[in-house]
Amino acid sequence: MLVDNVVRHDSRVQKVARSMADGGFDVTLLGQCPPGQGQSWKIGQAEVRLIPLWETLNKRRHQFRRPWLRRPFAYPPTGIAQHRQRSVAAWRADLRVRFALLSLAAQSGTASRLSERMLQCELLAAKVIGRWVAIRSRQLRRSEKARGQLSSRRDRAFTWFWQMVKGDRAWRRLEPALWEYELVFGPVIDELAPDIIHANDFRMLGVGARAMIRARGQGRPTKLVWDAHEFLPGIRPRSNHVRWLPGQCAHEREYARYADAVTTVSENVAERLQKTHNLAQRPTVILNAPAADHGPEAEEPVPSLRELCGLSHDVPLLVYSGAAAKQRGVDIMIRALAHLDDVHVALVVVQPSAYVQQLLTLATELGVADRVHTLPYVSHWHVVQFLSEADAGVIPIHRVDNHELALITKFFEYSHARLPIIVSDVKTMAETVRTTGQGEVFCAEDLADYVRAVGAVLGDPQRYRSAYDEPGLLDSWTWEAQADALDAVYTRLLQTKPHSTDATFQHDVMMDVTRTAEPAAEVVA
Repeated sequence: MLVDNVVRHDSRVQKVARSMADGGFDVTLLGQCPPGQGQSWKIGQAEVRLIPLWETLNKRRHQFRRPWLRRPFAYPPTGIAQHRQRSVAAWRADLRVRFALLSLAAQSGTASRLSERMLQCELLAAKVIGRWVAIRSRQLRRSEKARGQLSSRRDRAFTWFWQMVKGDRAWRRLEPALWEYELVFGPVIDELAPDIIHANDFRMLGVGARAMIRARGQGRPTKLVWDAHEFLPGIRPRSNHVRWLPGQCAHEREYARYADAVTTVSENVAERLQKTHNLAQRPTVILNAPAADHGPEAEEPVPSLRELCGLSHDVPLLVYSGAAAKQRGVDIMIRALAHLDDVHVALVVVQPSAYVQQLLTLATELGVADRVHTLPYVSHWHVVQFLSEADAGVIPIHRVDNHELALITKFFEYSHARLPIIVSDVKTMAETVRTTGQGEVFCAEDLADYVRAVGAVLGDPQRYRSAYDEPGLLDSWTWEAQADALDAVYTRLLQTKPHSTDATFQHDVMMDVTRTAEPAAEVVA
């Protein structure tokens, strides 16, 4: 299996690797890590390898050039600015010591007036040169910031031009950093010689497809599975420049047709993927439901959410679990505390994070910092039990197209924890909550309506918890059902011959698998 992260915080990928290994496949899960931090471990019977990833191609060629026209005094982007700043700082540190020695000499009557004047002249020179270095360094920083944003009219014209000239191949100009994944993962995949390549999400699709094509060229019937975690055209760009989303979408369109099977997170996303990429078959939906039985046999007990927060069971506690970012709307939970006396908020999030620090600063400004608790992630098989001590789970995400399409991971986790759910009015989750009665819906980014929803849930929590007593409600939201569906996809692929379309093949998930009861089948996931 292939994934573009460090694996530990990606519960979906961990569960797929573990379940496929339990199902008899020999699974190798390849993730990424910063240079010098490569490592490996086991998830059940699945092997995990983190491969160091360099990000040289994240910079465009113009970012290595000196900005002569706009900022003629800026240092060249070679590292000389930092060197000059430190050199001047060292010079001034030396001057402070020499002035101290001169003061000691004056106390003993051995000071030289000439030495004092020379030191004063040298101090003046250090100040002038230091100011000049600061000006040039500041110009360089501003230049680098402007060049890194890639959001000018020139960048928009650049993007349009290459889309017109190269079509879906334009990503090579718009997002050349995608090649970094190929250069790092490609050789490892070729060495593993997998029977199935399971590519997670959009960045790894191209890596898996190219590896599959190379394998077919060598006569091996490698298959490609693409697990689309989200609908790419509907997300907010993850980089602050106009080339990112068009480049990523072009990359996905070029390689989507190579997938022998496509899986995704919801029926709505499956429908859009099939239409966007003209897929012959509708993608198989694999919900990211909890897998409580994936923990090791001997392990420490699940930590207590309330004990970590220092709260008794009679204190109202709202929980948010998962990635924290501006578009996820977590700030509304903090701002609402000024209107919700005695209510506490627990944020189970990745730390440290600049956004989480902003939330804590906001809490301090509002005078509610003592009621905000930040907690680290727990193992994914502990999440449901860990969260169950809260009074309600909150999903305050903003109304972005991609957010409208699926029941997300935390929705299933809150549900299995039997928590009332307070969710913004994003289409799929809001419709589900209204139908099941398991929570309250509020208008996204509307503080007053959020406060209303919280008040309703905390006023009668049992009314919402009773929704989980409905027979069959949680049965289809189990990981066991999802693992069976994915196993059926793998089994079908191993029993079919490779197909091609104009010398291209459909493949996109990377896994190194050996089926124990059958001829060797390797899966790189």
